[in-house]
Amino acid sequence: MKNVILLLIFSLLPFSYSAQTDPKNDKEKSEMKPSKNEDGEWDLTVIDTQFDYFLNAIAKPISQYSESYLKTKNMLLVSEWNSYYFSGRYRNIIESSIDYDPKENYGLKFEYKLYQVFAYVNWKYGLRMNGLSGSDTTRY
Repeated sequence: MKNVILLLIFSLLPFSYSAQTDPKNDKEKSEMKPSKNEDGEWDLTVIDTQFDYFLNAIAKPISQYSESYLKTKNMLLVSEWNSYYFSGRYRNIIESSIDYDPKENYGLKFEYKLYQVFAYVNWKYGLRMNGLSGSDTTRY
């Protein structure tokens, strides 16, 4: 169940589905890539009802972060996430890699939401990630 929820958490539009069984295509399916919405802004869709609660009630507000701070943190967190994915560590939580280009200007809203996804995974599943700041990690 956790695997399904986490896969949905990191749903970045669009996923490319194909009926081929080529291992190369399987690897492509397990990588999430950001995309732009109709307004031309980068968007991140999180399909987990608890994420909205977390974002509104628990996460620090967007005004407490700068875009450059979030971009720096996201580079570290995506790298850590992908290393866990490729090593097979935390298979019950991490089911796909994240395609994140640090040279791309995703915008403050996207960077904030991506960062909060990592904080959410820490909050919900207790997965400690070194890239999260101390104030955004779960307190035990």
